[in-house]
Amino acid sequence: MPIPLPPLDPADLSACRALLRQHARSFHAASLLLPRAVREPASVLYGFCRVADDAVDLHGGRREVVEQLRTRLDAAYRGTPANSPIDRALAAVLARYEIPRLLPERLLEGLAWDAEGREHETLDDLLDYASRVAGTVGAMMSLLMGARSPSALSRACDLGVAMQLSNIARDVAEDARMGRIYLPRQWLREAGIEPSAWLAEPVHSPALDAVVLRLLEQADLLYERAAAGMAELPLPCRPGINAARLLYADIGHRVALSGAEAMRRRTVVPRPRKLWLLARSVVTPWPMASGRHDPPLPANRALVQSAQREPEAGQGMVPVIDLFLRLGQRDQHLRATAAHDAMH
Repeated sequence: MPIPLPPLDPADLSACRALLRQHARSFHAASLLLPRAVREPASVLYGFCRVADDAVDLHGGRREVVEQLRTRLDAAYRGTPANSPIDRALAAVLARYEIPRLLPERLLEGLAWDAEGREHETLDDLLDYASRVAGTVGAMMSLLMGARSPSALSRACDLGVAMQLSNIARDVAEDARMGRIYLPRQWLREAGIEPSAWLAEPVHSPALDAVVLRLLEQADLLYERAAAGMAELPLPCRPGINAARLLYADIGHRVALSGAEAMRRRTVVPRPRKLWLLARSVVTPWPMASGRHDPPLPANRALVQSAQREPEAGQGMVPVIDLFLRLGQRDQHLRATAAHDAMH
């Protein structure tokens, strides 16, 4: 007999969606193109990530806060979550989609690195960090969509890491105000910038621009690799994931064009541009690119190995690909009906 799956409470889901709308406008916009069966658990994962990240930031990066988060994660995996909307919804999603424990644990490990003020000397060091705080999210999103092949998971992790690199490039000034620097320190020194001195007095310079552009070039390479994995996702999921790829890549492109302005204000994608990118993601939801079978980044290898197993028999895992195809057909019918009604 299948093991009954815990329900997702509508009120808990609503709390997760509210966090997503408030704190991640680009990801929220992209999520609107996902089938509801993916959009809802994706909101839960974001809610957990948001709450965990805020807990570390708001408490000065104290390591005991990370230990408290690990305790909450333990309770969620036991099916006895803390009495909060995020924890209850997370427990249901972890069980429903059989998310390996390594994935959220690695995410918390990345937050622990923040708490201890770990420095990222080389690009590989930074990729190790990005894999934990964002590659893990890419892998979990892939599981929500039922895509467990090594190639699909590798490209999903690529996308997560690329999005994190875009965020780092955008938030250089904001991070500096918090006493943090995520750019590879080796790169800064090669550009003639002493990291500690710059952090004491963060100013814009052409040398800093060169380092940020170098990071964005790495992000663009990963966005291209991620595009190759679109064809392995269920058809209704492709526009939403492609939208996330296009929106976050565009953030990086705007940072590259902003120069000194990026140090004064947070770079955002204007609403008209965002709507155009969303429309583009629907028109071309499965871009073609080389690299579909490239091996995962070394930093992501353990994530892929952990997540690629097939669901165990008897665990009640729904046949998600068939479900999403039916949902996609239903959504297409509803949109066609709405369009017909609007014209008449």
